[in-house]
Amino acid sequence: MGKLIVGIVLVALVALVSMAFVVDEREVAIKLRLGEIVETEYDPGVHFRIPLINSVIKFDRRIQTLDSRPQEFLTIEKKFVVVDSFVKWRILQVEKFYRTTRGDMRRAAELLGERINTALRDEFAKRTIQEVISGERAEIMELLAKSASEDASDLGVEIIDVRVKKVDFPPQLSEAIYRRMRTERERAAKELRAQGAEAAERIRAEAERERTELLAEAYRDAEKIRGEGDAKSAEIYATAFEQDAEFYAFWRSLSSYRTIFEQGGDVMLLNPESEFFRYLNQQSQ
Repeated sequence: MGKLIVGIVLVALVALVSMAFVVDEREVAIKLRLGEIVETEYDPGVHFRIPLINSVIKFDRRIQTLDSRPQEFLTIEKKFVVVDSFVKWRILQVEKFYRTTRGDMRRAAELLGERINTALRDEFAKRTIQEVISGERAEIMELLAKSASEDASDLGVEIIDVRVKKVDFPPQLSEAIYRRMRTERERAAKELRAQGAEAAERIRAEAERERTELLAEAYRDAEKIRGEGDAKSAEIYATAFEQDAEFYAFWRSLSSYRTIFEQGGDVMLLNPESEFFRYLNQQSQ
């Protein structure tokens, strides 16, 4: 009798364990009866089901990240841009989510990606490259989050946020833009070099003019000083001459003799009665 009771208890425990399932606070769950949804609203904790008849499927209720591959979109200017974006989403209505995706998270990500890309395509088609790159990116993301959340409501999910990580040009267009930028920079560099050369020539010309003016002023001052010196010298000579004219004439003649005879040579053609020989003639007399 005791063994029978123990066996019954063990069977009851096994049945109880097989009937029980736990829903974590990070999960949502649905219970199916032969493939049909019978219950979806489960609070975190322990719950029960009928084995073999009921099955339980659990999903992660935390915020998910959908990081899409970069896509090319056309702007209002008919130019392509490459947009890299990501989406933050979570399951809001588990029953609707299961009916539309059959509980396949990958299928849900594909459907969300298609709808986000459609919304991005529509928004970028309304704007220029300048607007989507810098001017209205915040506004675009706000509109995307709102419209994507409305579009995704039939999937049973909630769009938390849509973010554009990067907006770039296609490789072939980027290369053309870089070439144009290099050309513009080279042109700007040439202009700056030309301006620098012009400024250098102007500075050199100004320095040359100032040099010429300084030399002219120095020469003028030198000539003025030399003239003043010559005048002073002449004044001194005149004063000396007035004191003893005969001695001054004699000294001048001696200076002339010294200058001439120091040059060498033994031939001189002069009139003997010349004033030059005045003192020599007097000496011979």
